[in-house]
Amino acid sequence: MLDRRVLAWMAPVVQRLAAGLVRRGVGADTVTLTGAAVGLSGSALVALGHPLAGLVLMALGRLADGLDGAIARLTTPTARGAFLDITLDFLFYASVPLAFALVDPDRNALAAAVLLAAFIGTGSSFLAFALLAERQGLNSADYPQKGFYYLGGLTEGTETLLCFAAMCVWPGAFAALAQGFAVLCGLTIVTRLMAGWTLLDMASDQVRRP
Repeated sequence: MLDRRVLAWMAPVVQRLAAGLVRRGVGADTVTLTGAAVGLSGSALVALGHPLAGLVLMALGRLADGLDGAIARLTTPTARGAFLDITLDFLFYASVPLAFALVDPDRNALAAAVLLAAFIGTGSSFLAFALLAERQGLNSADYPQKGFYYLGGLTEGTETLLCFAAMCVWPGAFAALAQGFAVLCGLTIVTRLMAGWTLLDMASDQVRRP
């Protein structure tokens, strides 16, 4: 819901940083891998009981996630890079609830499992639609910079990161935050199913017309 506004607001800074990295010969894949390593290290710190330090690394990892796409667009975008980016993104998102479950299983394990199940729903609806939209030749006017049809929702990347930040600042409230966010993810799944059904059905109708 917030991604489009946040991406537009951050675009000038991200473009300047990306241009500087390109001038130094830093490639998009290098930034993707480095950002993933930093973000996952942040999750590891959470699992070790250092949520605020973990949050700092998570934020840096997410900055790198914005930079790699900008670098790719300034050089040569590749399918390999897009695959690497989205795969590592989902691994990072899954690592955060897991980290809170590990640091305090008695209080957090059930809520983490519920949130991970919700993430499977949001992730599968997102990726399944992107695949089928590509086959139908659909493009997103809202996110033209993306390498695939980015189907938005109530819980996009920005909302997820804000939730993770709240969990790190108030780790004792993880269970309540996780369960509440899982409910919002459920609403996202429903809206994506409805939107995906409608858009793909319309695309199929256009193909069937003589």
